[in-house]
Amino acid sequence: MEQKRCISSLTMDQLSAELKGLGQPAFRAKQIFHWIHQKLVTDFSAMTDQPKALIEKLNQAFYIAAPRIERRQEAKDGTVKYLLRMEDGNCIETVVMRYHYGNTVCVSTQVGCRMGCRFCASTQAGRVRDLEAGEICSEIYTAQKDIGERISHIVLMGIGEPLDNFDRVMTFLQLISSPDGVNIGMRNISLSTCGLVPKIDQLARHKLQLTLSVSLHAPNNEIRSSMMPVNNAYPVEQLMEAVRRYQDTTGRRVSFEYSMVRGVNDTDSCARQLAHLIRGMGAHVNLIPINPVDGSPYSATDTANVRRFQAKLTELGVNATIRRRLGSEISAACGQLRREEMDGKT
Repeated sequence: MEQKRCISSLTMDQLSAELKGLGQPAFRAKQIFHWIHQKLVTDFSAMTDQPKALIEKLNQAFYIAAPRIERRQEAKDGTVKYLLRMEDGNCIETVVMRYHYGNTVCVSTQVGCRMGCRFCASTQAGRVRDLEAGEICSEIYTAQKDIGERISHIVLMGIGEPLDNFDRVMTFLQLISSPDGVNIGMRNISLSTCGLVPKIDQLARHKLQLTLSVSLHAPNNEIRSSMMPVNNAYPVEQLMEAVRRYQDTTGRRVSFEYSMVRGVNDTDSCARQLAHLIRGMGAHVNLIPINPVDGSPYSATDTANVRRFQAKLTELGVNATIRRRLGSEISAACGQLRREEMDGKT
């Protein structure tokens, strides 16, 4: 029996082609796209303006991505973290963060991750599979329906490396920004990468108006390679050249994420090296006090040292801010909930 496909992953053009193959008029595609990506239905039977015979055909060939909320944790600051179980039984994490400008959702792009960053829980069990474009969309739809409020901003910073799932992530961006869907503009979307240089160049060619956020975390190859195996393939010098090419091609400013690890990357020397590395780029540095992760050899730099590091960068002409810490009491480190579920904890 042929396996059902995720209809939520089809662009309008792809959906039109599928329905044409079923002998349906062109307007059906827009109607069905609206039901999935605007009205956020998760069952074909809810599409009340569709013929019953078509509903039966859709049920036979497709499914709508509709993850189940396995666990839900809400922090005092309003942050909500979800463990979502997908159609095949695998679990991912999604987080809603509340800011004065609106609700931001942090989405996963893969089940697990193969990048091997030593401070991250997401990668400890490796990569299981890529998420479909419609599955990534469904994280946002599930969260929006649960909180009863519009999601206005997206960060692709959850489980997985977005550029390691390049084609599906590009389709996701097309779906989520469609005026016929929830219509979240590219300028309200940030994509985080650990530094896959060829994929950064490929992304640049799309000239999207999203914000590229590079997980740098160290100012030199020695420290970065000890923290992030990807640096062995794409050293700091290659990464920075790619970032500069990205800026030149897109005209968009890039931001850098820098997780503060006690005794590893938090010295004045590191601050000076970092300032020298990004000089002339007009880039923003986001300093992140790391959340504790079971099995990681790293611990967080204390608050006073983070502020001292920020002050040093500011003195050296670098725009640096300290990320507001949200949801610290609800397994905030990315991948923690999934790992607890895999270990059989509750």
